[in-house]
Amino acid sequence: MKKPIIIAGPCSVENEEQMLLTARALAKIPGLSFLRGGVWKPRTRPEAFEGRGEEGLKWLREAKLETGLPIVTEVATPEHVELALRYEVDALWIGARTVVNPFSVQQLADALNGLDIPVFIKNPVSPDLNLWIGAFERFQKAGLTRLSAIHRGFSYYKESPYRNFPMWEIAIELKRLLDVPVITDISHICGNRVLLRDTAQKSLDLAFDGLMVECHHDPDHALTDAAQQITPSALQDMLESLTPRTQHADSDDPVLAALRSEIDDIDDELLQLLARRMNVSSQIGEYKRQHGLTVVQMDRWKRILSEHLETGSRLGLSKELIEKVFEDIHQASIKRQL
Repeated sequence: MKKPIIIAGPCSVENEEQMLLTARALAKIPGLSFLRGGVWKPRTRPEAFEGRGEEGLKWLREAKLETGLPIVTEVATPEHVELALRYEVDALWIGARTVVNPFSVQQLADALNGLDIPVFIKNPVSPDLNLWIGAFERFQKAGLTRLSAIHRGFSYYKESPYRNFPMWEIAIELKRLLDVPVITDISHICGNRVLLRDTAQKSLDLAFDGLMVECHHDPDHALTDAAQQITPSALQDMLESLTPRTQHADSDDPVLAALRSEIDDIDDELLQLLARRMNVSSQIGEYKRQHGLTVVQMDRWKRILSEHLETGSRLGLSKELIEKVFEDIHQASIKRQL
């Protein structure tokens, strides 16, 4: 089985000591592909730490020279590209906030025109597959051939345990259409350490090609994204605990695994909606008790069921399914109100 690409290192290059301590520890992990470090940090608020810039590149290169690990950093402007190449950066990634802007992507493609350097392209912040594909096409037209995707999840308006909702089906569709390696940025998907291991395993189950993980020698005191960073030793423990994809009978077909993942996400939404509905039922039950109303009001129930049957028919759902589901929900609601 092909070994996964592992990209690890701090969210931000903060100082020389931090970079070297983290790099030395990561260098002990077998099979590490790239040492990452952000030197320009696009932050939501202007007063936040925005990286060390060129000084950070010096420390990143120093870590490369000492450990022998290839280094990768994010670039967002042609000036970033020029400096990164000057400091012997081995690969570049394009961030989610940059990918949303075709003008910015084109400027970077022009700056890298004809160069033989690996470029990792993160998905845009919004779940827009065509926008993601368009970024690849711009770099391909500039003559770059060593392109990979980084799946870091998408902004999601509903409540979710993730910082960025995975929407695995979009990443699997990109892989199918473009036939490029897909690396899962589990740190930005999760936003916390608790979910990292399970998300990494799911990535392997879906036959993705590697992981990007933010590591820091002292993550609790990191200047950016402290909650999602882990120590190098924790990374090694996690990697050793993962089960190779070939040992999962259900993951032989990545398309099927992606669809099942989508079902899991939908089921989670259904459960959250059911919980909300039961909470409202409790409020209705309290109101009825206070105003002397009966719990069951049959005329309203018959009308609602009729409307659901009509809507379900338009959606291609069977009458039997609608009646069973909503009868069970109605009975549970009655018990809640009682």
